[in-house]
Amino acid sequence: MMSGKRILLGVTGSIAAYKAVDILRRLQEQGAEVRVVMTRNACRFVSKLTFEALSGFPVLSDEYDPHEREGIGHIDVTSGLDLALIAPATANSIGKIASGIADDALTSALMAIDCPLMIAPAMNDRMYRNAVLRRNMASLRELSVRFIEPEVGKLACGTEGQGRLAETSTIVDAVSASFLPRDLAGVTVLVTAGPTREPIDAVRFISNPSTGKMGYALARVARDRGAKVILISGPVALTPPGGVTFIPVVSAADLHRAVMEQIGAAQVVVMAAAVSDFRPVAATDRKIKKEAAPATLALERTADILQELGALPGNRLLVGFAAETDDVLDNASRKLRAKQLDMIVVNDLLTNGAGFGSDTNVVTIIDRNGLTTHLPLMDKTEVAARVLDKVLELKAKQGNLP
Repeated sequence: MMSGKRILLGVTGSIAAYKAVDILRRLQEQGAEVRVVMTRNACRFVSKLTFEALSGFPVLSDEYDPHEREGIGHIDVTSGLDLALIAPATANSIGKIASGIADDALTSALMAIDCPLMIAPAMNDRMYRNAVLRRNMASLRELSVRFIEPEVGKLACGTEGQGRLAETSTIVDAVSASFLPRDLAGVTVLVTAGPTREPIDAVRFISNPSTGKMGYALARVARDRGAKVILISGPVALTPPGGVTFIPVVSAADLHRAVMEQIGAAQVVVMAAAVSDFRPVAATDRKIKKEAAPATLALERTADILQELGALPGNRLLVGFAAETDDVLDNASRKLRAKQLDMIVVNDLLTNGAGFGSDTNVVTIIDRNGLTTHLPLMDKTEVAARVLDKVLELKAKQGNLP
């Protein structure tokens, strides 16, 4: 998502400075080239050598040290930047940036940037509530500086409150999102994710191995591209993305009810949930003892939510998913036609790196016109981006983009 992007990572003198090491690595994993600038106080917490070894570039911290540079350090390091990120940012550094003070390597570099700036504050909760800090942040927001809000939790001083540096994943997601086009602005996207559970008794149920990773990636990328997102999810171990309407469900009946309640608001529906096709005819809220268990379990079909959606009137775009092991493309094409879908995303469960539980996927996208697109092994976030690209292509052909 950040391949070829050049990012300046500014590290200030916070106890959270050690987390910048992980931020650096995560940005690199997404393809970014990262240059690091540190304040002198940041060097008290983490050594320059650590960042130099991991980034592969010299770290600027003292412009008056002749061993640190050959040219003009704060100018050279800002050439060709796509984004500047300050993480962690202290109250002192935010005040300097807001006031236009350039008295060290980092603040001098920030005076020379001509790219977007993002700031992730980290400090004591009382400092974060300080009126002067809030005024400085407001001034910077007026200059289009984006803040990644700190989290509530235990702070270095031992108290609880808002001031802890945002999680690395939150910061990296925010950076990644800043490079995405806002081409889904004005579109409401409904995404279903995860498995459903059909109870047998108080402790047993029928389900499947879906982890929800694909659906959550779709919700996150759609949000980052400007969509209003409704995420309906079965039971998973994932944290719902911020900024989406989140509706938790358990059974196929719960999912059916939630989808039908929300369908009227959606222009795009992406059914990535792995819905149980069957449920026990007679479930009980008591535990069935092993000795009393029947030899067979009577099942009945659950509602075919996808087929019901395909039969609804309206010009919403409907995307289905299929996980197959045999005759993969033929089965997916039949499902596309039978359910009256606009597009289907299918994966072969026998392919390495594809399917349930994996962070990657290998999929084929088939649209209603028969156009087939094969995607190689890639991260599910990238798969989500490609699926949404195809959604936009189809919507453009329909002529109903907002």
